[in-house]
Amino acid sequence: MRRALLAITGLAASTTALVVFKGSPGATQVAQNLPTAQPVNPTAPGADPAAPGTDPAGEVATPSKTADPPVSPKPGKTTARPSGTKTTTKAPSTPRTTKAAQPTTRRVTGNGFDNEYGYVQVQIVVSGNRIVEAVALSLPSGGESDIHSGDVRDRYDGSGGEVVQKQNANLNTVSGATETSNSYRQSLRSAIEQAF
Repeated sequence: MRRALLAITGLAASTTALVVFKGSPGATQVAQNLPTAQPVNPTAPGADPAAPGTDPAGEVATPSKTADPPVSPKPGKTTARPSGTKTTTKAPSTPRTTKAAQPTTRRVTGNGFDNEYGYVQVQIVVSGNRIVEAVALSLPSGGESDIHSGDVRDRYDGSGGEVVQKQNANLNTVSGATETSNSYRQSLRSAIEQAF
């Protein structure tokens, strides 16, 4: 009777150890390599009738039914995740580059002015708070006016003209084109007032 009790206790202990090994993370492989307990066949030839598993009458004792052993997980899969760990993958963010704000460029047209030789109107191109170009949209034409208007255009207009250099309407008068120079300055002044 004592042997039967020891055998059952040993079987229960090895089953408990097997469950503990299989249930703990990282021990799956170790638990799969443990030998399993084999039941003893008391009716085998040469078995001792007084051996554990038989009663004194010689009949085979039926061991108490134990729970089925746990099913091992499929290889390569884990059934439990250690608590407190969370696996997340986040793509690294690319650094944002900011460009310096580019000044806006705009065209501003001044009022037109008539003089005894013709009509004068000026347009300026402004970037940020600077005049970057000046253009005469209309100048007197015909006869000598063409020559004088050309001189005014050459001195005042463009991105390298006197308007861009001085950044105001205080321009020098073009010799021989006083009226056209004055009208140009008036139109330029009205454009600057609108722009700034």
